[in-house]
Amino acid sequence: MQFNGVLFFPVTPFSPSGAVDPGMLREHIESRLPHQPGGVFPACGTGEFHALDLEEIRAVVTTAVRAVNGQVPVVAGTGGPLGHARAAARAAEEAGADALLVLPPYLVKGPTDGLIAYVEAVAAASSLPVIIYHRANGAFTADAVARLAANPKVVGFKDGVGDVGLAQEIVTAVAATGRSDFQFFNGLLTAELSQGAYRGLGIPLYSSAAFAMAPEITTAYYRAYIGNDEPARHRLLEGFYAPLVRLRDQTPGFGVSLIKAGLRLDGLDVGSVRPPLVDPSESQLVELKAILAAGRELAGS
Repeated sequence: MQFNGVLFFPVTPFSPSGAVDPGMLREHIESRLPHQPGGVFPACGTGEFHALDLEEIRAVVTTAVRAVNGQVPVVAGTGGPLGHARAAARAAEEAGADALLVLPPYLVKGPTDGLIAYVEAVAAASSLPVIIYHRANGAFTADAVARLAANPKVVGFKDGVGDVGLAQEIVTAVAATGRSDFQFFNGLLTAELSQGAYRGLGIPLYSSAAFAMAPEITTAYYRAYIGNDEPARHRLLEGFYAPLVRLRDQTPGFGVSLIKAGLRLDGLDVGSVRPPLVDPSESQLVELKAILAAGRELAGS
């Protein structure tokens, strides 16, 4: 399984009653496919995995698989309590997903051996390959990732910690195992802001929550990134991504809330976020609208 392009993490739309809205999710995903994402990751962080029950995860992944229709890989989220993670893995396989992104365990923080055992238990729950999500209480050492890379079902590593020294050690440790099919990507919030540095570590791929909201802007950034057009890349960083990050950092959870708000501003009624996340205020929506307008002007220049 290879990714070639921006990694797309769709939101999970909710209806006015608060239920998952499969029709709107399909419209959301299909409207982004012409922008050629490298993969689609439903029911992950941007898709509010933390707020979905098992049947909702099944519905989200099934809808995503049908919308994508084999054009790119579909990688479903799993994680949290081990029993839930294993059940979500099986549901994703039954829905037709191509792989799993293993989010951190729920609440508790175990030693390295326990964290390895957690990933292996989730991997054993289905026939799908898995990608490790290095974040929060699911933080791995270089040795741990190398040990997991001995399992052919573990095929990738997503860095959500941001320790570049450790990330370099992990890339080097996996290379020493001889795995040439193992893929790395930058999974920090608004990853475009740090991707120039990550490319230098040997981590060329990155996830993009902003792609779900503004694919024309994120695609312009990606073209500049792969084309080594540093002036264009920095114009977008300074004119769009940096202001977006400043707004994002005003309120916990805005890495998801702003994306949904941006979609609503553009006429795609994906609904609100679920608790404990909150929607932006009216003044924050005005700021977001201005940031998006500036980004689109830069993307078209």
